[in-house]
Amino acid sequence: MDALPERARMTAPLPRHQRAHGRAELGFAHTPRGTVLRHLYHAAPLRVLFPTPEPGEPPMAALVNVGGGLAGGDSLEVAVELAAEGTAGITTPAAEKIYRSLGDDSRIATTLTVTEGATLEWLPQETILFDGARLARRMEARLAPGARLLAAEMLVFGRAARGERLESGALFDSWRLWRGGRLDWADATDLGPAPGARLGHRFGFGGAGAGALLLLAASPAEAEAGRALLRAAGHAATLPRPGLLLARWLGEAMAVRGALSAALPLLRAGVLGLAPSLPRLWTS
Repeated sequence: MDALPERARMTAPLPRHQRAHGRAELGFAHTPRGTVLRHLYHAAPLRVLFPTPEPGEPPMAALVNVGGGLAGGDSLEVAVELAAEGTAGITTPAAEKIYRSLGDDSRIATTLTVTEGATLEWLPQETILFDGARLARRMEARLAPGARLLAAEMLVFGRAARGERLESGALFDSWRLWRGGRLDWADATDLGPAPGARLGHRFGFGGAGAGALLLLAASPAEAEAGRALLRAAGHAATLPRPGLLLARWLGEAMAVRGALSAALPLLRAGVLGLAPSLPRLWTS
C-alpha cells in the first residue's frame, strides 16, 4: 500500500484516546436477617466487592477502579439506594488517583438515596490529584425523613510522597444534600484554571497539601451529640442547619488523614451505634 501523500499526513486528524466510562449501581434492602443486597450492576473499570463484615457490623461494599486511576476524559458514575430501616456502607480499598490531563476533565458523579429510618455510610479513601489533573466531581444525596448519612471525602493536592503540588489543572467539587424533597445544604469548591495560586493564598487554603470534609446528616439531637463528641476530642465542628454536622480539616496529607481517621470512629460509635472503628480496608 502506498504511503499517504505528505499533505494528507499533515492534515489527518489526531487519533482519539480511548476513554473509560465506569458505572456501579447498588440497592440494599432490610430483612429479618439484616441488610442485604437486592440490586447490583457494575461496568468496567468499576467493580464492586463485598468483604466479609466484622461480627455485628453492617455490610460494607468496596468500589474498586480496576484501571488504577482516572485520566482526562474518563468518567465514573455511582448510584446507591438504601431501603427503609437498612444500614450499609460504601468504601474503597485504596486512594483514587486523578492523573495529569491532556485537556479533558475526569468526571465523577455520585447519587445516594437513603429512605426512611435507614443509615448509610459513604467512606471512600482519599482522592489524589496529580499536578495537571482536571477533576469535575458531583455528589447528590437524597435523604427521606428519619434517614441518616455519615459521609467523608478527602482530597490530596499533588503526590505528597514525591513533594509534588497541584500547580496546574482544575478542580470543581460540588455537594447537594436533599432532605424530604427540599435542598438542605449545598457546597462547591472551584479552584479554576490556576489551582496552585488559590491553594497557596493566605486567605484561601493557606498552602495546605490536603483537605477533608466530614458530614453527618441525622436528627438535630444526634447532630448536636456528634458536635460535642468532636469538640471534646479537639476537632472543630459546626451545625449550619439543625440536624447537619460539618467538620473540615486543612493541612498536610498525613495530618489530615489522621484527624479524619480519629473523628470517624467517634461518630460511628457515639451517634450511629456502630463499632468505634474505621472500615477494615482503611487499615489493611
